[in-house]
Amino acid sequence: MLGTFAETCDNVTYSRSKIGIYYRESSPATVTGENLAYFDGWKAYEENPFHPIDRPDGVIQMGLAENQLCGDLMRKWVLEHQEASICTEEGVNKFSDIAIFQDYHGLPEFRQAVAKFMEKTRNNKFKFDPDQIVMSGGATGAHETVSFCLANPGDGFLVPTPYYPGLDRDLRWRTGVNLLPVTCHSSNGFKNTVAALEAAYENAHEANILVKGLLITNPSNPLSTVLDRDCLKSLINFTNDKGIHLIADEIYAATTLGQSEFISVAEMIEEIPECNRDLIHIVYSLSKDMGLPGLRVGIIYSYNNQVVNIARKMSSFGLVSSQTQHLIANMLSDEDFVDQFLSERKLRLAARHAELRTGLDGLGIGWLKAGAGFFIWMDLRNLLKTATFDSETELWRVIIQKVKLNVSPGGSCHCHEPGWFRVCFANMDHQTMETALERIKIFTSQLEEESLNRTKPMAKKKKCWQSSLRLSFKDTRRFEDGFFSPQSPVSPSPLLRAHT
Repeated sequence: MLGTFAETCDNVTYSRSKIGIYYRESSPATVTGENLAYFDGWKAYEENPFHPIDRPDGVIQMGLAENQLCGDLMRKWVLEHQEASICTEEGVNKFSDIAIFQDYHGLPEFRQAVAKFMEKTRNNKFKFDPDQIVMSGGATGAHETVSFCLANPGDGFLVPTPYYPGLDRDLRWRTGVNLLPVTCHSSNGFKNTVAALEAAYENAHEANILVKGLLITNPSNPLSTVLDRDCLKSLINFTNDKGIHLIADEIYAATTLGQSEFISVAEMIEEIPECNRDLIHIVYSLSKDMGLPGLRVGIIYSYNNQVVNIARKMSSFGLVSSQTQHLIANMLSDEDFVDQFLSERKLRLAARHAELRTGLDGLGIGWLKAGAGFFIWMDLRNLLKTATFDSETELWRVIIQKVKLNVSPGGSCHCHEPGWFRVCFANMDHQTMETALERIKIFTSQLEEESLNRTKPMAKKKKCWQSSLRLSFKDTRRFEDGFFSPQSPVSPSPLLRAHT
């Protein structure tokens, strides 16, 4: 069931030339998906980042799914527990023990603390075995390692759409695997269905692509939805019936809000006695639930001992530093702090989520009713000239160039329906969020004004933003230049230049 790489890894006989050949025969941009508007939005932000004083007319970053609302809680803990770092006077006595070579299994106290934290974020309904935990350099490295273990170049993983654009890079760049979209629709809230899975599986079979697994993100990025019990059970049964692997990305496990309830695949397999657990794998990290993406703490939790054994050997190429392990072990073992942090973070996320959704509701902008993660799935289908992805990209150019907001277009997330956008809200302070909402308000007000001021009722109707849009932000200069004029502070990417 495992890939050739996995089958030969124990004897270290795998040749890197297989991947090298794949690279020479494929376009890197195509393999990694970095020709998407999602990545161009980041470039636009990096060239002209918003700052309330230095760059009030800059691009506001709403494409980064990161929680910066609780940094004060982290800083307070670090200041009060300087013994947790080997680079302080209080902790330097541990320097010699931690800074020397450590086995790539990971520090025992680190794996134990992570296992308990994973249990806590899943309501302590089951146990995680520390010996099944494999370290990795963030969820990115974890996904790649699992792909290497389970598939060969040319094999495929089913992935329900829309999905996080970075998966094209994380899973495909060096492994050469294919991601096979499973089309989901807004008519039922983009729910996963067995019928859609079967159709994607058959399409892969007809294309002579060997399907090795199904990759799900739960809670979803970009939808912010969570999978219910019945859906999870159907996904487990589907993969078991096909004899393929189920990889569950659960990095947003503790980000649910309101009535949303996260159910882990680890809980569901306890309710399915006949489940083949060798086919079940979980990808996790501390980037989202603890807000520590820079520490690169990624986790693979597999019920398959062979995968654990192979992944652990591979992890030596991307270990979490022993200093970080030591710090995290101390932090996660402080149960009072963890409980307080998770509780306070949930309140702050809920407040920010409410701020954004209330702002959108007040402007008549739709969004998918869901509550998890750090983003809202915004519906701008009514602003498209035509129901096409070309029109979506054209509208996105206006949003990035004129409104100066970096939001992620649905097409970059492989959404089947144009006009949806992911909007992140947890990576900024309250003032910046207010500025972003004010810009959206000005933009929609201008659209309404231009619609009312049309004087040629017999003319062919156009969307308002096709005209010479001029936005005036109360704390910025007027944007009166053409979308792609030489004076535009964000130069257009050649990948996004309008066709003539």
